[in-house]
Amino acid sequence: MPAKGKHRRPKHYRITRKLALAGTGGAALTLPLISATTAGAVETAAAPTTYSVVAGDTLSQIAAQHSLTGGWQKLYEANRNVVGDNPSVIRPGIKLTIGTQAKTAAATKTAAKPATAYPNNLDGWIRESLDVMAKHGIPGSYNGIHRNVMRESSGNPLAINNWDINAQNGIPSKGLLQVIDPTFRAYHVPGTSQDSYDPVANITAACNYAAARYGSIDNVNGPY
Repeated sequence: MPAKGKHRRPKHYRITRKLALAGTGGAALTLPLISATTAGAVETAAAPTTYSVVAGDTLSQIAAQHSLTGGWQKLYEANRNVVGDNPSVIRPGIKLTIGTQAKTAAATKTAAKPATAYPNNLDGWIRESLDVMAKHGIPGSYNGIHRNVMRESSGNPLAINNWDINAQNGIPSKGLLQVIDPTFRAYHVPGTSQDSYDPVANITAACNYAAARYGSIDNVNGPY
């Protein structure tokens, strides 16, 4: 990427003819927990607000089953009026208040902000690159990228220069911003493809190089 008004750079730094290179395991109860004594197991729905005690239940089992913060002690405190003074003995049939449970993974996933969808075209590639660049503090504007892309490759992500000095040296310029492989590897941005033909990876690496060399891709060759 030569500065405006200059057309030659040492070949070692060339990107193209125009671009330079560049409680553990569960808390123990202090009281013995005696199982409820009558039969009849009942399955409960996930994350209930109440729970009906069945034979064999203990407060510690119920607390663990529902991943309750505070364990059986917290469960007992919330239900002492129905359990009675002895948390070790709970009667089948009594209703325990479980309370609001943590969101399930599915609910959290549903509520999560959906990932941005970018169109598979030059506009989408530039916009995705700009988002990646923003995360890494790499400067550059849509217009600056678009201007250089159209000059270097006319928007063809598979463009390759097979005739200039870089090509003669076995490292042809490739992709939207015509980056040679050594530059691409040196300025590759984490989170993008390792393929130098990949549009987003190519743009982002070139902009990363331009930022280091010229301050921004916007400064390369100036506006039309």
